Formats: sequence, C-alpha cells, structure tokens
Amino acid sequence: MDRIIDLRSDTVTMPTDEMRQAIANAKLGDDVFREDPTVNELEEKTAQIMGKEASLLVPSGTMGNLVSILTHCQRGTEILLGDKSHTFYYEAGGISAFGGIHSRQLKNQSDGTIKISDIQSAIRIDNVHFPRTAAITLENTHNLCNGSPLTPEYIRDVAHIAKNNSMKLHIDGARIFNASVALNVDVKDLVMDADSVTFCLSKGLSAPVGSIICGSDKFIYNARRIRKALGGGMRQAGIIAAAGIVSLDKMIDQIGVDHENAQLLADGIANIEGLSVDRGNIKSNILYFDIKKGKTRNKELINQTADRNLYPFDIILNNIYFLETGPSRFRLVTHYGITRKDIQSTLQILGEMLD
Repeated sequence: MDRIIDLRSDTVTMPTDEMRQAIANAKLGDDVFREDPTVNELEEKTAQIMGKEASLLVPSGTMGNLVSILTHCQRGTEILLGDKSHTFYYEAGGISAFGGIHSRQLKNQSDGTIKISDIQSAIRIDNVHFPRTAAITLENTHNLCNGSPLTPEYIRDVAHIAKNNSMKLHIDGARIFNASVALNVDVKDLVMDADSVTFCLSKGLSAPVGSIICGSDKFIYNARRIRKALGGGMRQAGIIAAAGIVSLDKMIDQIGVDHENAQLLADGIANIEGLSVDRGNIKSNILYFDIKKGKTRNKELINQTADRNLYPFDIILNNIYFLETGPSRFRLVTHYGITRKDIQSTLQILGEMLD
C-alpha cells in the first residue's frame, strides 16, 4: 500500500520517538493539586518563552481560547473578533453557550488583520442599550486567511486601542511559532502587548495533545478555576507535558521546513493547467488553491464530491488526503512528516485531478 500523504491539517502530526520516550519516563503527580513536576516544568518553560508571568496546560486550543475569553469577559459583555476567525467558525459557539458572551464579527482582510478603523468604530459607547465591549481576539497565524502572520507592529496598534478602551486583548496563537518563523521575530515580540495568548503543542510542534495559555499571574489564577469548571483539570498530565517539552526544545526548527514545502507546493501547482494559486501569498504552512472557471474535475473527483455541498470535506486522491473548503477551493497544510518526495508525489496527483 502506498504511504498516506495527509495534508488536511497539521493536527495529524505524530509524536517523535523522543517524545514517546519522554512520555514513558515522565515524572508524574496530580496536576489538579499542582503536584505534577513535569506539568510544572512545562508551564514554567512556556511562560518564559512567551515572556509572561504564568502558563496553564489545557487539553486543546479550543478550550484554551474558551478559558481565556471566559476569564476576560463577564456574561452579557461583547468580544470583537474576525469574521473568519477560528473562534467564530470552528469552536462550537462555546463563548456564547458557556459564557453568555456576545460576539461581534468584524471583516478580516486577506492578510488576517482587521482594519484599525473597523475596530475603533465597533467599540460600544457606554449606553444602557448596548453590551459592554470587553475584549478583542486576534488569530496568528490566520488559518482562513492563507496562514498569514500578524506583525508585532499591527498587534501593538490593536493592543493600544484595547488598553485605551479598558478592553483585553487575547491572541489565538495556535500557530504562533509559524508566525515567529515566517516573520523572523522572537515569539515574545508577537505577544508582549497581549493580555493572554494560547498556542498549540499538537500542530506544527508535533506533540500528540495539549495547548498552553499564557498571561499574568492573576489571569492564570482565575483561568485555572474556569478550566476546572469546564472539565479540563487533569490528574497525571505529565504524560502530556513531557511530549510538549520535547516539542518546544526540538521541533521549532522544523517549522521552517514546513514553510519551504508549502512554497514548493505552490510553485508546482502554479504550473498545473487549470489550477490557480497565489504563489506570493504563501506565508507559512497553509496553502489554498482553486480550480479555474470552466475546468472540469476528473471522474474520481466528481464521484467524491457530486453530492456534497457542506464544506469543508475530505478529498482522497490515490494516497493524498486534503480538504475542499469551498466550491472548487482546496486547502493543503504541510507539517512534520511531510517530505520533499511527498511534495513531488502530491503535485503529480494534483496534475491529474482535472479532465
């Protein structure tokens, strides 16, 4: 059987042998009692990396964002977020369901930013008819905006607005290390002006599970209680933390390779008749491409997609897995485990997807 080349997401990465060994040998305790030494080590390490006072391990990025927003916002308040943000699209409406928090969606630009003027005009005046604007969240890198990284300068401008209006700034940094590598800046520079940040250990960093929330001591103290209320308190969680420590020590350099592979894919797709891709807009490990108008899918692709109109959904061509995210629009995500040979194999299959 041909090797599966799974480009649906960087969540499909597998832990390295070193991670598996670290899991097996991890020193453990009860983390709800704050007695797991490996979790404590990971939380101290991540706080230092991010330049924050404290950190908190959570099972997933979705919980990390939910815990952070519930910590910042009271019931009945409002949070500003992008209309293409992960929190709005893909987190099951948790901030409304569990927090009673009203979300106000602002238009994301193609580079993942929200216009400063749009943010300023969206902040509510102090009036009994309106919810109080309590926070704003940014996504870095931005999944639905071509994996675009947000610059420290832009984040600083948004933070300035938030501070001047007694709001909190949360960064969904699921792929914050991709942004750091893409911009060639220290990750601290991307979060220094934020009140909180989450990032995933289980995407480009390749750990099997886990995300981190970082912020002030007071913020993490309150976030820990909310994590517990949401069922996120874990006991011998050092088996998760051990892999996370290895991922931070060993896998950040891999991210640059992932970005190079995404660019190679884009360069190759640009040479395939009937497909289009914006080669100059590949900033990290996420790539979108389209079938040009008037072009016809091959029989296999038609059979897979003829009766499907709710996006996204999986596409499997031979041994290549990827997503159709909209009509004739597709996403590929490079990650640890994808080789240059895999890139060439993928381009060969994509070259045969049209009649």
